[in-house]
Amino acid sequence: MQEISIGRFIAVRAAGLCFLAGCAHYEAKPLSPEQTAAQFEARTLDDPALKQFLEQNLKRDLPSWPLREWDSGTLTLVALYYHPSLDVARAQWAVAQAGIRTAGERPNPTADLAPQYTSNSESGVSPWVAALTLTGTIETAGKRGYRIERAKQVSESARLNLAEQAWQVRSRLRTSLLDHTAAQRRVAMQQEALAAQQRVLKLLEGRLFAGAIAATDLTTQRVALIKTQADFADAQRQAIESRAAVAQALGLPSRAIEGCTLKFDPLQPAEAGRDLESTEARRRALHSRADILAALADYAASQSALQLEIAKQYPDIHLGPGYEYDQGAHKWGLAVGADLPVFNRNEGPIGEARAKRTEAASRLLALQAQVVAQIDLAMAARAASQEQLRQIDALLETQQRRVRSIEEMVKAGAADQLDLSSAQLEVSTTELARLDAMVKAQQAIGQLEDAIQVPLDLLPCVEQDPRTGDAEENKS
Repeated sequence: MQEISIGRFIAVRAAGLCFLAGCAHYEAKPLSPEQTAAQFEARTLDDPALKQFLEQNLKRDLPSWPLREWDSGTLTLVALYYHPSLDVARAQWAVAQAGIRTAGERPNPTADLAPQYTSNSESGVSPWVAALTLTGTIETAGKRGYRIERAKQVSESARLNLAEQAWQVRSRLRTSLLDHTAAQRRVAMQQEALAAQQRVLKLLEGRLFAGAIAATDLTTQRVALIKTQADFADAQRQAIESRAAVAQALGLPSRAIEGCTLKFDPLQPAEAGRDLESTEARRRALHSRADILAALADYAASQSALQLEIAKQYPDIHLGPGYEYDQGAHKWGLAVGADLPVFNRNEGPIGEARAKRTEAASRLLALQAQVVAQIDLAMAARAASQEQLRQIDALLETQQRRVRSIEEMVKAGAADQLDLSSAQLEVSTTELARLDAMVKAQQAIGQLEDAIQVPLDLLPCVEQDPRTGDAEENKS
């Protein structure tokens, strides 16, 4: 008997160990603000893993590393590699992917052990009664399938949100590069305008010294010089801030792009973006934008949620096979149970699910209306900026012809340097206005691209974390 008891003890312990071996165990991963900040500050543009990521997506080898010049294409890949908003979107997608497995899990059976003691049992008969009942649930009306389908649609919405975030990263980078390039050019142009203003003032001071003009005639020019100096200082400030904005758009600390040449040419032909105004482009935007597809996935998820709530009207079946050892008698039984829909038939959750489906449909329609408005606004802004640019170009051409004419007159002695410097100052002022018009035209093209969201071929590379190498982690 003792050997049997020891054997049973060992068997029970072994079964318990096997059960525990299949359980997940908690692993602490504390976060240190100092460590995470140090990791961010350590990001650079000469990371060998970044080079591998660029070569993989550019489909070519990079002969030198780090690159001496970074254009919008390579910088977009850098942003997709580093930007933290994509890490958040990938994490949200991973949560939604885990929800599919959760939705597909079947209810575990339950075991009930109910020992009883008989206080007036007959002599020689054990007073104990041992009862064991196992209860399992059979889900009816396809509830599990509806849960899985809803979880899949939620996961698809999260994946499309990752695509939307990738586009937003690209859009913010384009805007920051445009601002930085324009700021750099504005500094150079403001410097030329300042030099021209100083030449005019110096020539006028010479006339004042010669007694040809009164001192009050210099007041306007001195005020204009002060304003030009302030504009030049403001342009320098914008250039510094815009470079920091580029680093932010890349997901890098500002020092990571110090000394790097950032190339982005806002001088595109007047017809740039014309292909985005076609009817086909508008139709594509209303059907294939990532946020619209995500809204469609959300609507499909609301459909599945409604089906699930309707299916819950039908009760699940509970089977409870049991065993009872009663004073030497072995008793077997089978209990069949179900929830009785007496007080409600799940009307409340069904009504909520219907309302949420209506809400999801309204969100989709509102989003499509917003996209149409964005396209119309961007097209109007583009047309207005192009017209403004044409007018400024015409004015600039006239002023440049006047400068050339005055140069000839100076050579012939029919005009002096003050006339020439004043004309050159007008050209510098108009060139600054032309730069602003070009920036507005490029901003309008960017708005049109954002509204239509031209397919971004680099989206597959953001579905995995490029810095960890977990290629299919989110799809497992």
